[in-house]
Amino acid sequence: MKGKNVLVTGGAGFIASHLIDRLVEKRAKVTVIDNLKDGKIENLEKSKNKMCFKKVDVRDYEGLQNIFKEKQIEIVFHFAANANVPYSVEDPKYDFETNALGTFNVLKSCMESDIEKIIYASSAAVYGEPEYTPIDENHPLNPISPYGASKLAGEKIGFAYYHTYGIPFVSMRIFNTYGPRQPRYVMSDFLKKLKNNPNKLEVLGTGEQIRDYCYVTDTVNAFMLATEKKNAIGEAFNIAGGKSISIKELAEEMVRILGLEGNTEIYYTGKSWKGDIIKLIADVSKITEMLEFKPKIGLREGISKLKDWFEKEVK
Repeated sequence: MKGKNVLVTGGAGFIASHLIDRLVEKRAKVTVIDNLKDGKIENLEKSKNKMCFKKVDVRDYEGLQNIFKEKQIEIVFHFAANANVPYSVEDPKYDFETNALGTFNVLKSCMESDIEKIIYASSAAVYGEPEYTPIDENHPLNPISPYGASKLAGEKIGFAYYHTYGIPFVSMRIFNTYGPRQPRYVMSDFLKKLKNNPNKLEVLGTGEQIRDYCYVTDTVNAFMLATEKKNAIGEAFNIAGGKSISIKELAEEMVRILGLEGNTEIYYTGKSWKGDIIKLIADVSKITEMLEFKPKIGLREGISKLKDWFEKEVK
């Protein structure tokens, strides 16, 4: 990556900002764009003096074109998206325009440049409710939320452009990534709730939902491997830790790690938000075999790291 002209869209977001830190360490020439609707400029604090930030929305095709030409972009990590499933239900128009049309704009810009590879941050939401588990990359793609549908649209356009125009496209289907800078979802919500009231933890749903978590630095490793390996082009890969856990077990584990066992009552609402998938268990054999991906951070260690960051940074 040394000396490569790299573009990270949605770079002020959670996972993308950690990727930027890694790219800067590798001495890539990094350009970051974000509309800052959900991304936070403070996420870029660590690398701010070693990369170029521009406030650009991926819905702005001309703005994207200018970035590609000015910076002579060679590698693209495309994270820019609405990544909030409940919000996609509330405002499906913004979700589609950002996730599907925005991806089209990025791909069209890639067609007009000498791109070596584009790595697309897709989602396990493209699968919908699983017909079988663990979910491998050949599982039917039947999203149940506007978010899942829009992410799948971006992925399908990417593969179509690979087959038609030769755009070197790779899709990374992220299951559940967690860690510092995480703005929402289960672990972050639990920490916020327990900070406000350590005596009671409200959990959406029944607690029977099952997830497969991957610590953020391991997810970044997967993206870097997809960039380095030539056999990744034209492929989709699941990114997960390879070990599933129920939300009930997760809540109990987090209470233990926070030293609140015996003091915190865990309460289940019995009802979750629309579009919530009950069981997401990943088959990671493809990424393990083809990209030699191996998670390094276990769940307990990862939660402890998240807790330490939360206690220090979240007011």
